[in-house]
Amino acid sequence: MIHPIICDCDPGHDDAIALILALSRKELDVKAVTTSAGNQTPDKTLNNALRILTLLNRSDIEVAAGAIKPLARELIIAPSVHGESGLDGPELPNPSFAASSLNGIELMAKTLRESPEPISLVPTGPLTNIALLLNTYPELHNKIKQIVLMGGAAGVGNWTPAAEFNIFVDPEAADIVFKSGLPIVMCGLDVTHQAQIMDEDIERIRAIQNPIAQCVAELLDFFMIYHRDPKWGFEGAPLHDPCTIAWLIKPELFEVQDCFVSIETKGEYTQGMTVVDRYLLTDKQPNAKVLFGLDRQGFVDLLVESLHAYTK
Repeated sequence: MIHPIICDCDPGHDDAIALILALSRKELDVKAVTTSAGNQTPDKTLNNALRILTLLNRSDIEVAAGAIKPLARELIIAPSVHGESGLDGPELPNPSFAASSLNGIELMAKTLRESPEPISLVPTGPLTNIALLLNTYPELHNKIKQIVLMGGAAGVGNWTPAAEFNIFVDPEAADIVFKSGLPIVMCGLDVTHQAQIMDEDIERIRAIQNPIAQCVAELLDFFMIYHRDPKWGFEGAPLHDPCTIAWLIKPELFEVQDCFVSIETKGEYTQGMTVVDRYLLTDKQPNAKVLFGLDRQGFVDLLVESLHAYTK
């Protein structure tokens, strides 16, 4: 069975690897790519999406720029993680094609409207574009199969003590998405911090004889620098965003629990926190499948296997 998806991203090293993974798989049909501000400024994230698709020779996929800032806040970016370009490390080609004349929300709506079957939305950045889509086109909710997102945490955050970066950047958008009533799969830090790529995994990828695998190895070389800070306690670098794609391809790699998730938009110390009712402490019905466990070796094997698909 082939799953049609729309990737909404803010590339970003792990977003780029998520795109590369998605486009390597026959099980997935990437219908469109939309970009948001987040890991870098909106002009850079759009350019990076176009550069990755140029690298993959996929100019057939329409790419559109979405919102340039969060719904109600000023933009926060993460150059300390992803560098000045947003994809520092490898030498990527300049875009060989232009972005769509539509904006990201219009492109998602058009793609949903024209699809004969429901489409999964896969946002791996702040949820601004998804919230705008849901509010602007309520008649298209039934064309959305599910929202498989990277964001949040049931435990500690990575941008503040309480909040994960994507949700912290636009908590109001996340609040709209989690209240939408649509099926949601939440790939939060609880699972993505288990998706660590070790030095030996990078060398395994580097040994694959194709330029896409070489690019991924170089992306990981740079991404590893930030995550070597001892404060994180990591052995490797966590590949957050590819967890969304891995879930779509091979959900048996994950441990999942149905939970009620709410978003803190006003807390002095907890703004952007995803409040996950893991122990059924409220009377709220679950609104998300929350991923908590991962077969790390299976995840790495999936990535390596998929990169071999680019060998001619």
